[in-house]
Amino acid sequence: MKAYTLVKNGKAEEAFKLEEKPTPTPGAGEVLIESEGFGLNFADVMARLGIYKECPPLPTVIGYENVGKVKALGEGVTGLEVGQRVLAFTRFGGYADHIITPDIAVTPIPESLSIGEATALATQYMTAYYAIEECLSLFEGDHALVHAAAGGVGTALIQILKHKGVTVFGTAGSEEKLEYLRSLGVDYPINYRKVDYLEEITKLGFQGKLDATFNPIGGDYVKKDFALLNSGGGVVIFGASKLTEARGNIFKMLKMVFGFGFWSPIKLVTSSRSLIGLNMLKIADNKPKAFQRALKGVVEMSNKGILKPTVGKEYDHTQLADAHAFLESRQSIGKIAIKW
Repeated sequence: MKAYTLVKNGKAEEAFKLEEKPTPTPGAGEVLIESEGFGLNFADVMARLGIYKECPPLPTVIGYENVGKVKALGEGVTGLEVGQRVLAFTRFGGYADHIITPDIAVTPIPESLSIGEATALATQYMTAYYAIEECLSLFEGDHALVHAAAGGVGTALIQILKHKGVTVFGTAGSEEKLEYLRSLGVDYPINYRKVDYLEEITKLGFQGKLDATFNPIGGDYVKKDFALLNSGGGVVIFGASKLTEARGNIFKMLKMVFGFGFWSPIKLVTSSRSLIGLNMLKIADNKPKAFQRALKGVVEMSNKGILKPTVGKEYDHTQLADAHAFLESRQSIGKIAIKW
């Protein structure tokens, strides 16, 4: 089989090497899938840059999600058939034309879904689904803030929140992205490059009135989000993209780390507000039933037309470096996918 191996940290055009590797055989409870393509996530960029803690030692094959056909089933696998088109979540190893993954991380999908649409439903939509349905309970009339709202997870969060009747604030960094947020139904699009979002939301009269914020950025954004929460509200932190800005600069790194703040349980209790960390790899490792609920939940909502992933661009696998560079540039809207 073919796989793109991450051989060194740094620039996208120097980081990956296409290699021939033995095609694996599925063990008990595993599924072998011949991949049509795979998705990119910002965690992949962080792994390439050497700032993603979960990434295995180099050389390694990264990647979390594939679309393809079942090639072989391991002992004990039920509910799947050879030749069936499926979406699969992988714990790394996704940048390959054949992948092995546990059957609990595989679900059938219709032929009508494109590679980009389908892969968006894995890491990005599952993260959004878990953040809303498992981490918090949000209801019609609640208020929520979504950061990086024009990205893959941001799009997913908005679609689920609007389906639930939640008023949504969304941040993005260009007028094009703000227009995209309006098309998704965001009630208050905010250009974070032009205004301070905390000040803007305060001017609108909502300081201390938000029920949730969804934060993939980290740093001082966490403290600012906390200040916006109502009693019973929570900040869901599912990334730290500020790390990419601070990479290689110890002073920026320290500023970013200290920007998170130091939190006392007493403050959380007395204010009845919460900070929630979310890493879907850990959910996959330690809460497989919850993980499977999220996987099946997003596919079911997609089949009903509730979720409609936006595909930013689909690249040929020979353009992997270009796709990585585009994602890192923060210019993308929606899902970036790679086709074999």
